Amino acid sequence: MSTAQAERPNPAHNGSRRGWLVLGIAFLVMSAGFALRNAFSVFYPAVVADFGWSRGSAAVMFSLSIFVYGLLSPLAGGLVDRHKPQVLVSLGIVVLAGCVALCSLATQQWQFYLLYGVLGAVGVAMMGITVLAATVLPWFTRRRALAFAVLASGFGVSLVSAALVQYLITTFGWRHALLYSGIAVMVVVAPLALAFLRKPPKLVTSVASSAGRRSTDASAPAAVARWHANEWTLRRALRTPQFWMLWVAGFCQLGLAEKAAIAHQVYFFQDAGYTPMAAASVYSVFGVVFVLGSLASSISDRLGRERVYLPACVLAAAGALLLFAIEDAAQPWMAYLFAVVFGFGMGMMPPVLFAAVADLFHGKSYGAIQGTVAFGFSAGGAISPWLAGHLHDVSGNYDSTLFMLLGALVACGLLVALAAPGRHVPIRRRD
Repeated sequence: MSTAQAERPNPAHNGSRRGWLVLGIAFLVMSAGFALRNAFSVFYPAVVADFGWSRGSAAVMFSLSIFVYGLLSPLAGGLVDRHKPQVLVSLGIVVLAGCVALCSLATQQWQFYLLYGVLGAVGVAMMGITVLAATVLPWFTRRRALAFAVLASGFGVSLVSAALVQYLITTFGWRHALLYSGIAVMVVVAPLALAFLRKPPKLVTSVASSAGRRSTDASAPAAVARWHANEWTLRRALRTPQFWMLWVAGFCQLGLAEKAAIAHQVYFFQDAGYTPMAAASVYSVFGVVFVLGSLASSISDRLGRERVYLPACVLAAAGALLLFAIEDAAQPWMAYLFAVVFGFGMGMMPPVLFAAVADLFHGKSYGAIQGTVAFGFSAGGAISPWLAGHLHDVSGNYDSTLFMLLGALVACGLLVALAAPGRHVPIRRRD
């Protein structure tokens, strides 16, 4: 292939019809698959009330799910680097949905730990962000933040399902709600993923990879040129401080802050005097605004990663501060203001962080690298739901959890600023 051919823009990478179809199916997988996983926040109070368990012990199933997911993400990333994503993803959906449906029969904590916490998490790893990102990104090499924004908005849609899940619980009971949800996702989503989820042809992928490895003009600074000259492997990425800064940022943002908020948000508002449906509706508003924030984050393709990520951190922290002022349900507007401010900030952050990883460590081993980053935020997510529940059991309130959440947001903002992905991959040189 000539140099001119290699440098010629390929429509398959900039949003061809097939690429948009693949992105749409990935969005559906994120929405439905993570709706099953994130519905924990709504099932959690009902299960605790039914069995009389402590919040800390019940939250272990969510922590365990996140930890196993993160532990397997590097392996899943390595598999998608070498094999067909449609088989991996559809099988993951079947495993996750089947385990959620089987939870309707559980009567002991260990059964929830095994089905939801371990086996279901295997399914999440097979159809999660690592595998989907490695499948979608080769179709959108010039619009990385946009691709991640759509995927992250799927995650936000999964949070919106909270009101529907609460309706199912209220109408049919939590056992039937789990059964119906699992069967519906398995029957509808798995066949679509198997039929339509594809990577682009190898010829197209190789063109994008070669374009991504080089600077786009001869005047590029030497440091930028050297960075792009690397063929990034997981071992090489692990030797850079930028990787570890982004790894710890993911641990703080997507692990400590986001997972604690997802797992305990409904319980927080119920404690403040909101009805279960009202608390679930606040959670759904959070999900809707999370989607809007995720879509808005695509502007980092133009402005730069840090210039979008840092204001998003500030916005999320401002939303978290509102929770200190909510003591009862007398002023419901405060709960919805929290959902809007916190949801928009938290929604903007994940796509930008993921895009920064893709900017810095593109190439044939991207799946394994992104999977290792996913282990970072899953490690934080494995700790935070249990820790938040334990702190509540000890103190009787969520104040300590709110301080943890604020500290995590400050830390991840500082770490992304220090990693400075825009210095190594300037906006004008992004492929």
